[in-house]
Amino acid sequence: MAAFEYDLVTLGAGSGGVRASRLASGYGARVAVIEESRVGGTCVVRGCVPKKLLIYGAEFARSFQDACGYGWAVGDVHLDWPALVASKNRELDRLEAVYRNTLKSNHVELVEGRGRLVDPHTVEVNGRRMTAQRILVAVGGWPVLPDIPGVEHAITSNEALDLPRLPDSIVIVGGGFIAVEFAGLFRALGCAVTLVIRADNILRGFDQDIREHLVAELEHQGIAICRKSQVQSIRCEKDGRRMVTLQDGRILACEQVMYATGRAPNTAGLGLEEAGVALDPRTGAVQVDAWSRTNVSSIWAVGDVTNRINLTPVAIREGACFAETEFNNNPMTPDHANVASAVFSQPAVGMVGLTEEQARARGPVDVYVTRFRPMKNTLSGREERTMMKLLVDRATQVVIGAHMVGPDAPEIIQGLAIAVKASLTKKDFDATVGIHPTAAEEFVTLRTPRPDPVSV
Repeated sequence: MAAFEYDLVTLGAGSGGVRASRLASGYGARVAVIEESRVGGTCVVRGCVPKKLLIYGAEFARSFQDACGYGWAVGDVHLDWPALVASKNRELDRLEAVYRNTLKSNHVELVEGRGRLVDPHTVEVNGRRMTAQRILVAVGGWPVLPDIPGVEHAITSNEALDLPRLPDSIVIVGGGFIAVEFAGLFRALGCAVTLVIRADNILRGFDQDIREHLVAELEHQGIAICRKSQVQSIRCEKDGRRMVTLQDGRILACEQVMYATGRAPNTAGLGLEEAGVALDPRTGAVQVDAWSRTNVSSIWAVGDVTNRINLTPVAIREGACFAETEFNNNPMTPDHANVASAVFSQPAVGMVGLTEEQARARGPVDVYVTRFRPMKNTLSGREERTMMKLLVDRATQVVIGAHMVGPDAPEIIQGLAIAVKASLTKKDFDATVGIHPTAAEEFVTLRTPRPDPVSV
């Protein structure tokens, strides 16, 4: 008789958990996945996918505006927000069915409910105790709301995806990925948008030139930005409007308030600490080594719950490496260096490798920058400009960073990510013939580096 009921029990049916579980089962393991919400996790259900579908919908507003410059006589147009949300939800239902079928076709048992560790080899869900040789924690993260008066009148990105109607005005608190993306989404759809940020600029951690370029474009679109500001309280009036009081005394009136100040690992109430698993005392993230192992020999963790790089493709890679190592005798660790990322703002941002600040901290660097008006904007009359930036290690001439703000930036940077990952040189870029006329060709036609900053 087997010592354990399962070889693997996974907590969480998101991208990382599903990838690890189906691969492990394919290698002959007895696997069960426990999920308390919808199958598919943050990305599919309440993150990347629904957000980008709504952003696609918002982009049509710009297309209608631009069409006149290309000879199209566009009549009266309007958005049916409930119809857009319904279409988005139908696609999410389809994707969830795909994820469920993936588990079923790979002989992974799905148990719906909230799992809780009883001990290092036992998980309890719905009153049932399941034993496993290995336990994988892949429960992701959850939006965080601050403890301030009236915060119950605010929403997070979860609720923003399913608003029954489009607000006429919204205050978005935060300056990261989610805040900037929703600001562009709501503004494109005609909402009055105010961003409230604690810092002096958006997108902390991104290249400074990128941040400055994007914030200028957002403000040009009419997005108001309250810098170095914090919300003190929120009050809901009898008519439903929100009054947001800042710490400096200013009051912002709006129909909706959205918090996008970060997400926390979803570890509360899982029994991890009771099972001996070490958590980060500040964030609650599961602490793991390079192999995604916790300090408890039978427990691993992947994805956002570890708070390493909180991106879906990273969680998938971590889950795959876990399965290969533990169930296929093919040891491998995820490589977190030079992971490309994108912000689906309007205009969009794509980046891979080091920022200029990081690069200069390592040593001398050649910086190539170009700004231009995309060809499409010449006839449409839109003033929005694209920015591209390439960072090259001066000693080796290896390209160590690529950054872009502009249409199709994520698609373009994905290709450049291969070049940066492969440590190609500026000479390799220069030898590549561009595709004309495209924006992407600018990355292989940059010839003159920017002068080094003058030390004061």
